[in-house]
Amino acid sequence: MTSLTFYGGVNEIGGNKILLQDKDTKAFLDFGKSFSRRATYFEEYLNPRTSNGIVDFLTMGLVPDIKGVYRDDLMVMAGRKPEEPDIDAVLLTHAHADHADYISFLHEDIPIHMGSACHLILKALSERASRTIEKEILDFKPRPYSAKDSPIERKVNEFRTGDKFKIGSLEVEPIHVDHSVPGAYGFIIWTSEGPIAYTGDIRLHGTHAEMTRDFIERAKEVKPIALITEGTRIADKEKEESEQIVYQESSKTVSETKNLVFADFNFKDVDRLMTFYNIAKETGRKFVVKMNDAFFLKHLSQDKHLNVPNIDDEDIIIYLPKRGSGQYSDKDYKGKDREFLDLHNTWTAEQIASRPDKVLCAIGFYSFTALIDMKLKPGARYIHSSSEPYNEEQELSQERLNAWTEHFGMNKFQSHCSGHARGSDLLQAVKEIDTETIFPIHTEHPDVFKKITTNVTNVEENVKYTI
Repeated sequence: MTSLTFYGGVNEIGGNKILLQDKDTKAFLDFGKSFSRRATYFEEYLNPRTSNGIVDFLTMGLVPDIKGVYRDDLMVMAGRKPEEPDIDAVLLTHAHADHADYISFLHEDIPIHMGSACHLILKALSERASRTIEKEILDFKPRPYSAKDSPIERKVNEFRTGDKFKIGSLEVEPIHVDHSVPGAYGFIIWTSEGPIAYTGDIRLHGTHAEMTRDFIERAKEVKPIALITEGTRIADKEKEESEQIVYQESSKTVSETKNLVFADFNFKDVDRLMTFYNIAKETGRKFVVKMNDAFFLKHLSQDKHLNVPNIDDEDIIIYLPKRGSGQYSDKDYKGKDREFLDLHNTWTAEQIASRPDKVLCAIGFYSFTALIDMKLKPGARYIHSSSEPYNEEQELSQERLNAWTEHFGMNKFQSHCSGHARGSDLLQAVKEIDTETIFPIHTEHPDVFKKITTNVTNVEENVKYTI
């Protein structure tokens, strides 16, 4: 018997946790954080308590309460006995938090399968920020822990397109797809009843749309008995968009000023990273990156397929923020940040501001205190290259952003290309694959898929669907 049980991603954007069971084999397809569910109960100054382990997450329904899934130390903290793992593997589509973060809670003996570039991104993420209980994907420290404890590493199995591997009765074929982060994959999974296709997150208007086409063509070829598809933008109003448009608009914005320019985007989006890096070079500017984003360059430059510059690239400047004494003393910088201190290309805010026409700063809203140190002159340009706010919390952040840009007399520009497929593209892809059953997830509008087929299952959470 083959079945699917959806523990997240149901009538919401993200939070995917899909249990695939075939005979005696059990595998999770992603195990991500649900931002919407977390935001229902928690906010900036009200968070699940690390001191309570997994209890707050279980009690408030942020993770499913199922046996044989979670870490021994977390079970003991919850007043339960440790449980033998009842899951054979996790197949991770990509490194975004809504697909990956809650792997942090899973039992240490459950192997995680992920793309090579995905692994590099997760390494960078683990280095760029302090450890938290919701960000222990690659390794974790048993709770309660002291800073001196050594982390326990998870078993990670890397793959690339062209690989095939087995997990019990399942055979898995990962296929690289285009998304707003490298190392994103869809899966063709052969079960005892037939193949199942899982899109992960995809788009067909990006820089590498041909990869998503490869996934669609392969899915058509194998004739899957079920298709699990994302539907993030299935009901959105459509517009013309592409990374090339972002490049053209932003290049014009940068080339028409001699003042400072700031670009605000998600640094994990390598297409966007390379767009602004290339604009900087072509306009005679150095590309300034934040210290914590330099970890992405450090790791992603190891993958020759990505062509990402390393931290010592002649066109890269690393922004050194004020810490501790406020005097840029070596003693102010701790841990892995120290590896950037002695580089020839590490500049302070004052050094950056003294060369306004020679830099393009990848410094966004959450580092805007740097504007105070730069003594910004009116007319600096701010390019917002992320999605527009879509909930109340983001709208409040937008109001604060506007207050900062108005205070410093900055000119604002918006230019973005989404990481998710447009509705028409997604419907066409699903129509082409022509599967027996469609399971729409990662969407608030699953009924839209009924425009093209009657083979749509309205997924309910915690319900087992036999295939």
